[in-house]
Amino acid sequence: MHFSDSLARGVASTGPGTLHARTVTGGIKVPPRTGLTVRFGRGERPDVDLGVGVDDLRVSRRHGQLTFRRRQWWLTNTGQQLLRLPRGRMVHGSSEPVPLAPGYAPLFVRGSGFREHLVELYVTGHDDQGPVSRRRADTVAPDRWPLDDDERLLLVVLGQRYLLCEEDPRPLSHGRAAEQLRYLRPEESWSGRKVEYRIEAVRRRLHGTGFPHPLMHDTSAGRPSDNSLLHNLLKGLVESTTLVPPDLDLMEEGGL
Repeated sequence: MHFSDSLARGVASTGPGTLHARTVTGGIKVPPRTGLTVRFGRGERPDVDLGVGVDDLRVSRRHGQLTFRRRQWWLTNTGQQLLRLPRGRMVHGSSEPVPLAPGYAPLFVRGSGFREHLVELYVTGHDDQGPVSRRRADTVAPDRWPLDDDERLLLVVLGQRYLLCEEDPRPLSHGRAAEQLRYLRPEESWSGRKVEYRIEAVRRRLHGTGFPHPLMHDTSAGRPSDNSLLHNLLKGLVESTTLVPPDLDLMEEGGL
């Protein structure tokens, strides 16, 4: 999946209550029909409708399901590992079904080691007319900021907790990011100092371009820490959908 395919950027106009779901293996669109159930997991059809974590033995063959009833889609964990919704909400096999609100929701399936597999969900609402038209007015797309491939990989590694929708996320340290980058790209020489240098170059380039959060030290108001400026950078890139959860795939693909 290419990062620009993310459901976070909207879906084509469909009837209210329509469920859109997507993983790296494909996607489905399902109408809101009482009793209809969509199953996802490591297995194959007809056991599941949507594959996720197909190479990860920690993911159950039928790991979860979404059922339409009482005019809502309800999420149930049928696997052994946790499911995680935004704001750190965990769904266990013993948890009560969780209703999905209209709009976008990234769902993460816990896998082996530090792996988490993304299932993107989008439920259309009654006033959801698609990603372009809104009550006859032109849609104003969010400002997105240019990044080259190396910068995108670096920022995904540093900001993986933001893309995992953790509550109160913080950047990885420069040293920890360099360690992961050396693993992903062993042919390159990464150090904490190199990470710091590359991030400062991005901050300087985006400073003064209308970026929504401060990216450089303001001597008149004291000196915020570099970590605060990195937090501002990552927060702004995620809020603008310059970085989206599917970009986490870069950490499995070695940044290719």
